[in-house]
Order: sequence, then structure tokens, then C-alpha cells
Amino acid sequence: MRTLRPIILFASMGLLFSCMNSKPYEPENPKPPIQEVVEDKYGVSYMYDSSVIPEIHITVSLDEWNSLLKAYDQNSKTKKNIHCGVRYLKDKEETVITDAAIRLRGNTSRRRPEGSNGQMHKSSGTDWHHCHFQINFRKFQKDDEHEVHGARKIALKWFKDDPNYVRELYSYDLFRRAGIWTAPNDVYCRLWLKVEGDQKETYFGVYNMIEPIDERFVKQRVDEFGSDEGFIWKCRYGADLRSTGADIGADLDDDVEHVYELKNSTKSLDKATEQLKGFITKINTLKGSEFHDWIASVCDVDLLMRTYAVNVTLGMWDDYWNNKNNYYLYFNSTDPQDYKFFFIPYDYDNTLGTSSQCEAQSDSGRQDPFNWGRKENPLIYKILQFDDFREIYRKELLRLVEPTEGLFYYTTSMQRIQKWQMSVKQFVSNDTGEDMSIKDAPASWGNHSEYRLLDSGSDNFFKVKAESIKKFCTK
Repeated sequence: MRTLRPIILFASMGLLFSCMNSKPYEPENPKPPIQEVVEDKYGVSYMYDSSVIPEIHITVSLDEWNSLLKAYDQNSKTKKNIHCGVRYLKDKEETVITDAAIRLRGNTSRRRPEGSNGQMHKSSGTDWHHCHFQINFRKFQKDDEHEVHGARKIALKWFKDDPNYVRELYSYDLFRRAGIWTAPNDVYCRLWLKVEGDQKETYFGVYNMIEPIDERFVKQRVDEFGSDEGFIWKCRYGADLRSTGADIGADLDDDVEHVYELKNSTKSLDKATEQLKGFITKINTLKGSEFHDWIASVCDVDLLMRTYAVNVTLGMWDDYWNNKNNYYLYFNSTDPQDYKFFFIPYDYDNTLGTSSQCEAQSDSGRQDPFNWGRKENPLIYKILQFDDFREIYRKELLRLVEPTEGLFYYTTSMQRIQKWQMSVKQFVSNDTGEDMSIKDAPASWGNHSEYRLLDSGSDNFFKVKAESIKKFCTK
């Protein structure tokens, strides 16, 4: 059951609004505003309105919470959903959903939310851990009462390995500023969780709330996709688009993960697999003008090249081209031959100077953008062999770092980051004892610890990246 009612804001929220109401930075040459979602049929503009930081309060019974811990111990990749209650507070409105679902998310970042293997919940002296969650408001009760302004699901990510609390937020924002409409929306939120019987809620701190890539993601953008009747694939590590013998399967809401995982229309797996395998085969077998003309017929190459220009500018090395990882594909038709495919960017916490020695990469700030990844991962590499496609990519890279555009230039980027950080700085300290403050540094395990986002010196990632792009892209 859902209830909506005005609430009295906490005093701390008043501090937030006073900070957020300050006049935003405007570049000297203002550009068109970030792409806005006008229609709110699926709750997108309500949920991802960044003017207010929402509060999310989760309540879980002891038995349900312990069942989640047990499921994790049996399989750390568990997709088990447990029953929970949700209070969603935004501005003066409260939405209460009494029977929602919560589960763990993440790949290598997936963690046990409490204690260590074999331990059940402790009501005092609890050893809490940050972890990623997904909340599905309609999992158990499939009616309109179990939605928040039309939204059915949200993904909640803690700022793993990001002391700046901003990398993924900045990345998706840059995609949208650059006109890449396939990028998901995201905003800061604050998260609490209470296991029934505990004396108080546990404050998990500031999270990034991200729009799930699912059927509603497609429906919200149906005019751009051209159809909402096609297949959505989540592509995990190993999805190099080389072999048709790779692990292909459907998301059956079990604990099995696939390299290529069909997220919708799972009863049509055979048909979807036929289409995907045909697509992979053509990428690898077509050559010369035949490949050029085919890829232009099944893809908006301009959009794909501009998407990848943003990807590389951000320093996203844990991607398709380099690490065969972290992307979605959408085919807008179920026909095995007649379709348009779309590349959807996903998972951008390893960016902006969090660099790693990985395949072609050794320095995400200085790597040649035309040799960003492996030749063995064919899609982007083969497209860039054609002068007309290569020129789209080159021009977009240069546009992104052009000072007058105000997109990736270091002063405008620093202004945006400082504004975002100020909006959450006072809320970062949390009851897990982890990630307790904002620091200007990349992930501790990275191979370039010198990169900074808010220091305008020689190690400023925005400056280093811009210089590198100009070096390789200027004729």
C-alpha cells in the first residue's frame, strides 16, 4: 500500500537547500541545456531531478535480512530479492511502499552488507559494509500502488573506490551534455536501512541512484530508439563481440550470470540469440565496403562514434573496446536481419584518472584515443578504419575538450564537481565507518595515483586528457 503526504523537513535538509539554491556556474558562452526528460510517465524526471537529494529508508524483517546473508554465503552473485518496506522522501512529499523488494548488485564490487561469512544479523555492534543495492517497488505486488511516480526500480551504488564521490555522476552528466541520449540518468540520494528489532536505523550515507536499463528505459526513449519491441542485452566481462560460442543466456531471476544476458522477452531467448549471433558473425566476417555499408545500415554510426568519444575522454578503460566489459546493447526489432542496434554506456566509476594496467591501457589520461583498446575486440576498431567514421570520432573528441564548449574543459568541470560535492559533503559520514569523507584522489589500487580533479596543476586529469586528445587528433 502506498501513501503520499507532506512531511516536515529535517533541519539538516534546510542546510542542503541553502547550499543548492546558490547560483550555478555559467560558462562565458552558454550552450543548450542538458537534455531534459519532458514526459514523466515512468517517473524519470521526478526521480532524477537533481535539485533535491531524496532520502530512502528501508525496513527489513530479521528473517528476511538473514535469508539474504545466507544467500550471499552460498553464492556471492546471488540475485535473491527479499521483502522490505520503503519510505521515499523528496522535498515535501513522502511515498510509502509496504511490500517492495531489495537485492544486492555488482560484479567484482558485490559485497556482504553485514559481518563475515556465516554470521547472522547482530542488533548491536553491527559490522556494516557499503554495498550496491537494487530496489524493485513492484517485484511482489504488481500494481500502480507499488511505484514512485511511475518508477518501478532503482539501482543504488555506493561510491566504491571513488574518494571524490563524483566520477560516475560526472560521467553520465557529460554524456547527456554531449547529447548522448542513450546514457542513463542518475542523482545523489541518501540511504538508511533498519532491520526490525534494532533500536535505530543504520545510515549508509550518500549513494548514487541510477536509472535501470530495462524495458522502461527503452519505452522512455522509444521515439529515439524507433521501437520498444526489441531485445536488451547486458554485456559482462568477456563480451568482446568476437565469438558466437560465448556464454549467452537469459536473466531468469536466478543466481546465474551470463556474458551476454537477455534482460527482457526472456521467453524469446532462441530468437534473440539467433539475432545476436548473426550480428557478431557479420562484425567479424564482413570486410571493406561491405562492412562499411552494413554497419551504417544497422547503426547510427554518428551516435556511436560520439558515444565512444565521450567514453574515451572520460578515461573509461574498463569498457568494451579495451576490457570487453560494461555495456548494454539494444536491438530495436526481433527480426534476425532487419534491426537497428544501439550501444548503451554503463558503469562509469573507473574513470577520470582511476587508471589501470589493462590490455592496451597503461595510462587512461595519455593513451592514444585511436588505439584505446584491443584490435581483437573488433567493433570500434573496424569502424575507425574508415575515414568518414574516423572523422566523426576525431571531431567529437576535439569538441569535448574545446574550452568554449564548456563540456570537459578543466575550469567548467571543476566548477560542476565542486557544486556537486558541496551538496552532499555534510552527509557523507555514515554508520558503516567506510568512505567517511570526500578526498581528491583516484582509487588507491590505480596505477596513476597522481591524478587530481580539483587541483589545477600539471596532474589535473582534465588538463592531461585535453592535451593528449589534441596531440593525437589535431591534423
